Amino acid sequence: MNAFDVLGDPVRRRILELLAESERRSGDIVEVIQQEFGITQAAVSQHLRVLRNNGFASVKVDEQRRIYSLDTRPMQEVDDWLDRFRAFWEPKLSALDTEIARGKKMRRSED
Repeated sequence: MNAFDVLGDPVRRRILELLAESERRSGDIVEVIQQEFGITQAAVSQHLRVLRNNGFASVKVDEQRRIYSLDTRPMQEVDDWLDRFRAFWEPKLSALDTEIARGKKMRRSED
């Protein structure tokens, strides 16, 4: 499965968002995902397995708990693919930054 297949699922993307905040126990992940998506514990476990098997998450066992953490290495594949498109949006974002700064400066001078 390539990175885009893994990231194509909204449940897996949400799990990665949770792991980007901090490492989490599997039970905590299940609780959030069940509440937000209404899926079973077994379904969440399947998504965690996909993330683990494809290198997006790692797990360590602490007594009877599994603690998941984010591994960003597979995201390099996504970043490499996006790189060819950055030329389309970076100049526009840079121009937007300039306009925002100009607007802030104008508001300060009006005060």
